[in-house]
Amino acid sequence: MYQHSFEKLNVWQDSIDLVELIYNTVKTFPDDEKFGMSSQMKRCSVSISSNLAEGTSRTSNKDKARFSTIAFSSTMELLCQIILCQRLGFINNNEYSILREKVLKISNQINALKKYQLNT
Repeated sequence: MYQHSFEKLNVWQDSIDLVELIYNTVKTFPDDEKFGMSSQMKRCSVSISSNLAEGTSRTSNKDKARFSTIAFSSTMELLCQIILCQRLGFINNNEYSILREKVLKISNQINALKKYQLNT
């Protein structure tokens, strides 16, 4: 089966793994958060991978980097929500550490991709 260029990016693959982890994590949230924090976190995580994918379809490196910036911004938004969830008791310290590590890895990968896009 043909793979698009974004599917070959390690950062995209890691971001898809993060989406799955977020979806599984928010299943344990209180019911009254179904349309609040859990919905926001799902949309945020999907935004990361979606913007990475969309950026690869752009023709100029400057435009590609713009979508990497948007993906990075969504990553930081998700990190904020993870911090809030830990403080509100929706996730325990172990879940918090795992999520935070994954977000850090992805944010570093996005920054490296953006530098590459701007320097080629």
